[in-house]
Amino acid sequence: MASQEIEALAGALAKLPGLGPRSARRAVLWLVKRRETALVQVIEALSAVKERLVECDTCGNVDTSNPCPICTDPRRDARQLCVVEDVADLWALDRAKLFTGRYHVLGGRLSAMDGVRPEDLTIDRLVARVDAGGVDEVVLAMNATLEGQTTAHYIAEKLEGYPLRITQLAHGLPVGGELDYLDEGTLAQALRARRPVG
Repeated sequence: MASQEIEALAGALAKLPGLGPRSARRAVLWLVKRRETALVQVIEALSAVKERLVECDTCGNVDTSNPCPICTDPRRDARQLCVVEDVADLWALDRAKLFTGRYHVLGGRLSAMDGVRPEDLTIDRLVARVDAGGVDEVVLAMNATLEGQTTAHYIAEKLEGYPLRITQLAHGLPVGGELDYLDEGTLAQALRARRPVG
C-alpha cells in the first residue's frame, strides 16, 4: 500500500487523457525511482507552466505569452483565419505545418444536449476579427461530428455578409483507408465531396 501522497499523485495522473489508474501508478513508480532527475524536471516544468500559462486574447491559444507567438509571427498570413473548436485542434493543425495563416479557437462547439449556446463560444470575437478587416478567407476546421458541422454552418451564416471566402476542411476517406473498414457516415461524406478526375 502506497502512502497517501503517492496515491494522490497517481489519482491526479489518472485523470489525464489516455492514462487509467494502472498506467498512472506505473508512471508514479517510474518517477519515484528517478526522483533526483526525472521527478525534479517534471515538477519544475509543471511549476513554470502554472506560473506563466495564459490564454491569448487574440486567438484563444494557450501559451506563455499574450498575444501568442502564432499571432505575433510576421511570417503568418493574417488574411487567412482557421477556426478550430479547441486548442488541441490548433496544436494538431499547426504541428502539421500545412497552414500558414492565423487561428481562432472557439472554446468548444454548439451542442443543445450539453447546453452549449453561441454565446458560450468565442463566435462574437471571431466576427469582430473579421469585421476589423484584413481577412480574405475563413477556414472552418470543425470536427466531422453533428455538433461540429452545426457549429460550422452557424458560423458560415454569421459571416455570410462579409466579402471573404468561407471554406471547410474536406471530410471523407483517409489516406490509406480501405472502404470495407469505414463507417457509413465517412463513406457518405466521401461520396458527397467527390470531385472530377484529372
